[in-house]
Amino acid sequence: MKTSDFWFDLPPESIARYPPAERGTSRLMTLDRETGTIEHRVMGDLPALLSRRNPKPLLVFNNSKVRKARLFARSPSGVRAEFLLLDSVDRLSWRAMTKRRKTGRYLFDEGRAAEITARLDDGLYSLRFDEPVDEAWFDRCGHIPLPPYLKRGDETADGERYQTVYADAGAGSAFGPGASAAAPTAGLHFTPALLDALDAAGMERVFITLHVGLGTFLPVRAERVEDHRMHSEAFTISVEAAERINAAAADGRPVMAVGTTSVRALESAFDGNAIASGGAATSIFIYPGYTFKVVSGMITNFHTPGSSLLMLAAAFAAKNGCGKTGRDMILESYARALREGYRFFSYGDAMLIR
Repeated sequence: MKTSDFWFDLPPESIARYPPAERGTSRLMTLDRETGTIEHRVMGDLPALLSRRNPKPLLVFNNSKVRKARLFARSPSGVRAEFLLLDSVDRLSWRAMTKRRKTGRYLFDEGRAAEITARLDDGLYSLRFDEPVDEAWFDRCGHIPLPPYLKRGDETADGERYQTVYADAGAGSAFGPGASAAAPTAGLHFTPALLDALDAAGMERVFITLHVGLGTFLPVRAERVEDHRMHSEAFTISVEAAERINAAAADGRPVMAVGTTSVRALESAFDGNAIASGGAATSIFIYPGYTFKVVSGMITNFHTPGSSLLMLAAAFAAKNGCGKTGRDMILESYARALREGYRFFSYGDAMLIR
């Protein structure tokens, strides 16, 4: 299977560089993977759409919080450098992305200093600070790590809009402290009012945590899909969440994942019989041919060409009775979305696959 099989032409004007004026007003394409039927809706229709199902689904959300992990510094010679801090190795050391290729010391805001001590796999670097940095420092000195395809710096509004309304700064403590280097973007569509409407419609929901990192957003560079290696990401599922997910599955209720990160955490936590609680790490790579064990519905965004996220969506769409492959189903729905003027990527519109 070739990565080029998952490529499609995307006009630049179809990329949503900014969020909609009001959260929760995005469009929603629905794809019935049994029949291939597509409907054009809006996010506000979601409670009514899900109420049609009998039994009603359990919604699973990723509540990881985005850290202001994009930081700027200067070398002793005055050269400006940009760093994206991914996760901490110990009290002082972080794995980071940067275009700077030389080891050496860099001066950050508020007099914080750090040194690139080593080059790691896949272009990552080890960055060691003179003293520990905390979330308060990130909040004061860091920037929201917007995806590069937005081709702009973060603005004040991004501090709110590139964060889900249910993000939990303390989520994932069972595995260790952490936060996401990118948003779990399917969750950006949900507002308190929409969550209340889902409650009123009788929907049950649980929160799990996967801290988004390279495993989610690193491009697929291998020519063969099977040769791509996913990076590890930490996830946590509480005892209560695991019990409620397992109860829904035992009752024959659909488990609907909000976002590909929720999908990957759920499928990784399946121990052969049920969802296991606790903290772990996953490098699961889901592409066509994968058999889903837990997830039976998904809400997601429209993804980049040739990405692992697009491949996951194609794998999920493969359960159909209309004689089409999952890849064909997804690429045809994306072509339809382009014709209908849907907005793509992190700040774009949503898709319900069921």
